[in-house]
Amino acid sequence: MGLIGGMARTAVVAGTATAVSNRVSRRQANRWAAQESYPQQQQAPQQVYAAPPPQQPAASGSEDVIAQLERLGKLRDEGVLTDAEFSAQKARLLAG
Repeated sequence: MGLIGGMARTAVVAGTATAVSNRVSRRQANRWAAQESYPQQQQAPQQVYAAPPPQQPAASGSEDVIAQLERLGKLRDEGVLTDAEFSAQKARLLAG
């Protein structure tokens, strides 16, 4: 292989390496952008181990149940409770 063949091979290898490097950089940037736009998903595993809300005595009327459901809803909206934890507590209150 002559000088031109060696230069051509070098150009192909360098071009391929550049293309692969650019693709990896784009994929990594996309992952970082996705993580920044969904910060709650990253925090969810930490919240799984959060202490459950304090247990109240059994509700003595529909107003107490409604107040407790509203409080649970606020905790869910603030990210203290996951949707699964909220649903479990809601089911417990309604089964009451």
